[in-house]
Amino acid sequence: MHLPYSLRLLSGLGRRRWGAAALVLVWLGLLALPLLHVFAPADSGWRVSAYVLTLAGKILCYAALALALDLVWGYAGLLSLGHGLFFALGGYGMGMYLMRQIGGDGVYQSALPDFMVSLDWRTLPWFWQGSEHLAWALCLAVGAPGLLALGFGWLAFRSRIRGVYFSIITQALTYAAMLLFFRNETGFGGNNGFTGFKRILGFGIAEPATRAWLFVLSALLLSLALLGAFRLTRGKFGRVLTAVRDAESRLMFCGYRPQDYKLAVWVLSAMLCGLAGALYVPQAGIINPGEMSPGNSIEAAVWVAVGGRGTLIGPVLGAVLVNAAKSWFTVAFPEYWLFFLGGLFIAGTLLLPRGLMGWLARGRGA
Repeated sequence: MHLPYSLRLLSGLGRRRWGAAALVLVWLGLLALPLLHVFAPADSGWRVSAYVLTLAGKILCYAALALALDLVWGYAGLLSLGHGLFFALGGYGMGMYLMRQIGGDGVYQSALPDFMVSLDWRTLPWFWQGSEHLAWALCLAVGAPGLLALGFGWLAFRSRIRGVYFSIITQALTYAAMLLFFRNETGFGGNNGFTGFKRILGFGIAEPATRAWLFVLSALLLSLALLGAFRLTRGKFGRVLTAVRDAESRLMFCGYRPQDYKLAVWVLSAMLCGLAGALYVPQAGIINPGEMSPGNSIEAAVWVAVGGRGTLIGPVLGAVLVNAAKSWFTVAFPEYWLFFLGGLFIAGTLLLPRGLMGWLARGRGA
């Protein structure tokens, strides 16, 4: 028997209040981490170590990556196996700025990054110009993934490439980029990448206050991205995206151009990945072509599948849980982590086809 509309409305309002309360509690918990790291005494049991704070900050960046992937896979039906490329490009944009901030404190005490001196480079390449400014680095972190996604997406969607073919091409794209960045002559540090960062905006990158601010910015990025994604997917744009996913041919007969919507969400997702990568690098302390590995992009798809694609909250939850498990497994049982990850993906697909969020919704009777 169906409930009256008024009762259903009250039930919905109650769920929203509980959801808002849960989000506030999560935010308070997140804010407590940097405060306890900065202000708690070193010998206190309440102190949050630099390792824990940095790990939590990196996981928040991974959660933003999972959210970006959910926008294109969960709503538009585009399974990308190359989102790690956009994440890494954002990281390289920030890494260029951080390398310029080392200045004379490097091994060779040169204004050029150490890897350029070791390769006998005399001047900065043209694409490094302006990288000493944080604002330009952020433009690179957002613009490079966005422009690449725009060019690739325009060609792919114009050719109506979809399904498994789209996934394979995105995987090939990130693999080709990884091979390119491994080469020393490209000007991005070769297989070593960028590391040895000293300062950001004049502040020591290893100082507790700097770590705390980077964590807060990561949490803020994820929160704003979630709010924006909720507004985007609950409106007309989101409804058209789900129509693209479920019945693209029928949508074309209704007079829509699905390729325009796919291109828009594809570029938006890539730019969000770039921002997440830009915040990840100063916390990780390194960026190299390994971040472009196709395995990283596949792992991001596992986070989304485990959490529940098409739910926004689910991928964030999946990224947090899987990466927390990874941080423990790679220390306690490093040789078994990939087996665990593969088993988790298979078990999630068979037992929880809608992910954790689908399981929770089924438990509530939704």
